Amino acid sequence: MEDGSCNAMAKRMKVAVEDGETLVEDESTALVSVEENGPRASEQVKIEIAHILEKINSFTEMVSELLESGKSMLKELSNDFEERMILIHKEQILKWHEEINELRSLDAANEDADALLQNAKYLLQNAHAG
Repeated sequence: MEDGSCNAMAKRMKVAVEDGETLVEDESTALVSVEENGPRASEQVKIEIAHILEKINSFTEMVSELLESGKSMLKELSNDFEERMILIHKEQILKWHEEINELRSLDAANEDADALLQNAKYLLQNAHAG
């Protein structure tokens, strides 16, 4: 039975490390100094950890700023690209419409020339026949 109560006690225990102290919880709470359980972090280690945390914060801020400026730059590029593509499209459509108009003019001129040639052919055939 003692073995069963020991397991129950172990299941109810929770150990957490917070700011250099170990907190042990079962039915009552007791604070145990870290010096009794293990080495305490030296001031130099704390300073180095703080320095690394500062680097992390600084790097995170820099990445955030770069992301924002990158988004802004990409948005500007996207807008410029869109405007340029619309302009290229309009210019190309105008060129093709000009080609269509030139083809229609050429076709009309060819039709006029064909009509003149048909009249001349008719006149020549009538002149030789008559």
